[in-house]
Amino acid sequence: MGQEHIGHWQCAGCAVEFPPGPQPTGTCPICADERQYIPGGIQRWVRTEDLAAAGHQLTITSLEPGLNAIASPEIGIGQSSLLVETTAGNLLFDVPGLITGEIIDWLDSRGKLAAIVASHPHMYGVQQQYSQALGNAPILVAEKDAQWVQYSSAAVRTWSQPFEVLPGIRLMQLGGHFPGSTAAVWEAGADGRGVLLAGDAIFPVADGNATFLRSYPNRIPLSAAVVRRMAKDLEPVKFDRLYNNFAARIQVDAHRVVQFSAERYARWVSGEFDHLT
Repeated sequence: MGQEHIGHWQCAGCAVEFPPGPQPTGTCPICADERQYIPGGIQRWVRTEDLAAAGHQLTITSLEPGLNAIASPEIGIGQSSLLVETTAGNLLFDVPGLITGEIIDWLDSRGKLAAIVASHPHMYGVQQQYSQALGNAPILVAEKDAQWVQYSSAAVRTWSQPFEVLPGIRLMQLGGHFPGSTAAVWEAGADGRGVLLAGDAIFPVADGNATFLRSYPNRIPLSAAVVRRMAKDLEPVKFDRLYNNFAARIQVDAHRVVQFSAERYARWVSGEFDHLT
């Protein structure tokens, strides 16, 4: 892995990285925020290199042609990173809280990493260390969420307006869960019908629909106005399938499902159905 990884610190709760050097003091701002929590009420820190040394590994799952999930469920929040492969380069969307020599070798074998993007601060993982290990790939951070980056460098670049990060992959900020909550629209996904990588902004649920929350572990809702705004922003976007940051999916007709789910949610939180409660 190289000497540059020795001494990097991570919050044990969310696995987001902190700068190399002495062990951080105080609490992790990301976990102390109301959208997350400090497990057991006790702040714990872990060194990045100790996780791999302890035998933790990443799994790779093929989701569909050109899209793989990279996960280590026992580390931090246990998110799945999504690697989108294109002929112009690859996008690492959401970042694991674990880095190993094996995963870097595998990523190298898949082609050039063009950019690293996290859907929101809970998914920053060890993005700086992935960048350093993969040719200083740019880390694109939503401007509205930039204050949550705990370990920065020249590789971090902020953005605010929708744009194509690679040909056929467009980034947009949906807001909601975090002001800069980011989705990636992959035109070639789902056999050309389009895929939305939604992070935590839109979360598939048991009945095949979706929900929208400010905090998932603490069940803090969003307002009807915010959810309707998100749905309106997605109205002109073409996608038939949706993946969240745990590789859960809405397999088909995802655009219609999101619009229906947003309206269902908005009607409930606005009190329209209070007579049923």
